[in-house]
Amino acid sequence: MGRIDINRSGEIEVFIRVVEAQGFSAAARELRMTPSAVSKLIARLEDRLGARLLRRSTRKLQVTPEGVAFYESGLRILAEIAAAEREAAQGAAPRGRLRVNCLVPFGQHKLIPLIPKFLELNPEISVDLSLTDRVVDLMEERADLAIRAGPLAESSLVARKLGQSRMTVVASPSYLAAHGTPRTPADLHRHTVLGFCFARHVEGWHFTGPEGEKVSVMPSGKSLVSDGESMRLMALSGGGIAKHALWHIGPDIAAGRLVPLLEEFNPGEEEPVHAVYVGQGKYLPARVRAFVDFLVENLKF
Repeated sequence: MGRIDINRSGEIEVFIRVVEAQGFSAAARELRMTPSAVSKLIARLEDRLGARLLRRSTRKLQVTPEGVAFYESGLRILAEIAAAEREAAQGAAPRGRLRVNCLVPFGQHKLIPLIPKFLELNPEISVDLSLTDRVVDLMEERADLAIRAGPLAESSLVARKLGQSRMTVVASPSYLAAHGTPRTPADLHRHTVLGFCFARHVEGWHFTGPEGEKVSVMPSGKSLVSDGESMRLMALSGGGIAKHALWHIGPDIAAGRLVPLLEEFNPGEEEPVHAVYVGQGKYLPARVRAFVDFLVENLKF
């Protein structure tokens, strides 16, 4: 007589069959096991849990409150296992919950406008989007992928470049009217230079000096912000001088809301944007591959 593999998921399935069949004998027939094997398995499960799940009598099988809770949890667990197996199967269609971590300005200006189109093309995928400029651990955050700007730290993650954009120092007309316009990188030491309140891979602003030398200026303003979009808004409000990628502030420059500064000293620094994730090839979940391919095709820098 056939029997199922006795592991934890197997124990849960047997317990659920017993509850739904309202008896050991009926469940045993469905599972192609003997009633005694089913009874021993349930007894072993109860011993391991330290809780009585079923009350047995000659007339009726009763499920205890602990058994009801375990039954409901077991249904969810088996459903999640089935979904994971479908998603992990090679060649599976993109489906499931996609957890994305993204830097704030890129998420607001570039990613969010594209998500409705992505979901329309992939109706079996749902998206959980978390915006933060802090570099997070994908495993700890249980994220499928992250979108990061700037140089990447060494890691075991797979990175795919989405694009890049030139970096530019800017300020609002109101700030320049009140504080003057810096003419050289050294002049920035007399200005409010906006910075971030967290550690970054690249510290300081880099310029090419009047004699071709490399010059670095550290942000020194009284205002530190948590993300690039807050810095942009601070600059627009006249709060100081900021440095941004053109994909972020291009429309502000075109509209005259921000003014490029020190362009003759700009070394032409480009900020790359990558999608980073765990796994590659046939081991990459179909939902992740579909999303990254979509971004490569649809993002404009």
